[in-house]
Amino acid sequence: MACILLVEDNPLITEAVTGYLELEGYKTVTFNKVRGVLDVIRRGAAELVILDIMLPDGNGFSLAKSIREISDIPLLFLTAKDSESDRILGFEVGADDYVCKPFSTKELILRVQALLKRTKHAQSSDDRQLKKWKRDGSMLEIDAEKHILKVNDAEIYLTSTEWKILLYLCDYENQVISRSKILSECLNYFFEGSERTVDTHIANLRTKLGGSDWITTVRGFGYKFCGDSR
Repeated sequence: MACILLVEDNPLITEAVTGYLELEGYKTVTFNKVRGVLDVIRRGAAELVILDIMLPDGNGFSLAKSIREISDIPLLFLTAKDSESDRILGFEVGADDYVCKPFSTKELILRVQALLKRTKHAQSSDDRQLKKWKRDGSMLEIDAEKHILKVNDAEIYLTSTEWKILLYLCDYENQVISRSKILSECLNYFFEGSERTVDTHIANLRTKLGGSDWITTVRGFGYKFCGDSR
């Protein structure tokens, strides 16, 4: 089973979360501070991170940005910071999911399972061929088997959730896909306000893809990947 890295400074929460994870058959590695976490990520010793934001020696948002510089490991924030601006910032720095305290342990486990399932599916999608698109003089190239995205020959880094959304939109190029469809097919859940989560992921994707408008908004309906297949 997968190894879960939990970064949490509250010992009661650490005990509860690790207990439930281990009951489900997962291995756990725990830290109560920022120091040492990146070393575990670099070694590839974990397959998913559960991360608090308020830590004694640093900030979870900053740590998430550092993790994203070296890894696309699935990352879930578990935090008492429950404002909409905090949730949006969490996704902007690279989170795949965001759970607010107090929380349901069962729901947390289901979200962990969904993230790991998405990641495994993305890594095993070796039946996709190398695909290329052109738009406004720019070239976008995806090799899903090797997990490589290039825009004008420059390799672009994506989180696992961004990969899932982009591949899904590309499979339906020039077709309008609703936010709710992206949620159900790519994020595997729906909750109040969750469509804003899709908007945040799309905004991050647009920034990373550069100037050409590869993903357009169809107001009142959803999003569309635009490109001429090569």
